Amino acid sequence: MLFVIIALSVVLVVLLTAVFKLHPFLSLLIGAFFMGIASGMPLADVVLSVNEGFGGLMTSIGIVIVAGTIIGVILEKSGAAYRMAEVVLRLIGEKRPQLAMSIIGFIVSIPVFCDSGFIILSSLKKALAKRAKVSIASMSVALATGLYATHTLVPPTPGPIAAAGNIGAENYLGTIILIGLIVAIPAAVVGYFWAVKVASKIEVPEDTVKSGDLSYEEVIKSFGEMPSTFKAFLPIVLPVILIGAGSVASVLGGEDGFTNFLKFLGSPTVALLIGVFAAFFLLPKWNEANLTGLIGEGLVSAAPILLITGAGGAFGRVITNSGVADLIAEMDMSALAGGSLFLLIPFLIAAALKTAQGSSTAALVITSTLIAPLLPSLGVEGAVPLALVVMAVGAGAMTVSHVNDSFFWVITQFSGMKVTDAYKAQTVATLLQGVTTIVFTMILWTILV
Repeated sequence: MLFVIIALSVVLVVLLTAVFKLHPFLSLLIGAFFMGIASGMPLADVVLSVNEGFGGLMTSIGIVIVAGTIIGVILEKSGAAYRMAEVVLRLIGEKRPQLAMSIIGFIVSIPVFCDSGFIILSSLKKALAKRAKVSIASMSVALATGLYATHTLVPPTPGPIAAAGNIGAENYLGTIILIGLIVAIPAAVVGYFWAVKVASKIEVPEDTVKSGDLSYEEVIKSFGEMPSTFKAFLPIVLPVILIGAGSVASVLGGEDGFTNFLKFLGSPTVALLIGVFAAFFLLPKWNEANLTGLIGEGLVSAAPILLITGAGGAFGRVITNSGVADLIAEMDMSALAGGSLFLLIPFLIAAALKTAQGSSTAALVITSTLIAPLLPSLGVEGAVPLALVVMAVGAGAMTVSHVNDSFFWVITQFSGMKVTDAYKAQTVATLLQGVTTIVFTMILWTILV
């Protein structure tokens, strides 16, 4: 009966979000209270579990989410995203424009939301498509799938960070970033090939594309003086290096001063805050408009993610405190333990939630909340196994993007594709990305675990 109540609480969240269009924050809180009351928990314990779940998750990853969002806003407003795009174009060459757009999306979406990344780069995408004489639909899908790959798999994007926090893997962000970057590669490659082989055959009338008629050179010039390559990449690369160094220091052990200093710098909170300070060098002036205005914009962007993530944590704590963990511990999980097949459970749950309600972040938050009590009984612990669980959830959160997903509409509006063409080009591409990602994740589990 407890499992039935959990299923009903999830269905309630999906109905409130997808059918009644209620914000996921309130949907998750209502689901949490329904779960607690229906399972017979004392009312005072329900309230306590909601508060502890919300606050506990914010304690571990709240500042990380805020810092990552601020970095993304500064990269967007300072022109650093364009600088990174220009560097990639120089390295890849304009004879392979779809590959260049895929790689640009792959990099930009690590700190920047995929919706924002697509809008930022739309004028560049159209100008390059015109210059290389390739289909705008092909360029759009290459960019969109590149953005999508890292958006659902690689911290400091909020979704993967929230999933890591929910399953108790917030201390392994260095491993999750590394494995996320590896797993995101085949996802981006599949999207690239779909863009070249299928989307390139879709014709888009030029007057339906929302991004202006500037040439590639005019687009770059219109942005004004852009930051240097070093400054543009530093806010992304520096935190990753610090988190990686901290992870290595933790694995090697030792309590000397230097090792503890590396662990301090490599803690996700400190590393991302250092990334924020590195992003300050992208600002043309250190004045109130930039130091207060842009950070304020980042805080506004982070607020919904923080609330959804915290509500997901509350939902998870209520489920855990309902006694489901003890119930799972008593069950025979030997058929799933030790093999990679159990990764299909989080994948299918996340895919169902993504398809039903549209938000990849919400799918990551809810799914990781649901599977967290299952992991100890399966013996899933440690950096690599938990990182691969996050990848499985992320793979499901890719599957699939369609009309209830804001990213789908951003792509159709800024590429000029008809909805039927976008289904063929973008929706099927995300299906292939999700399936490829879960298969690759299961292979890595077989090799590494």
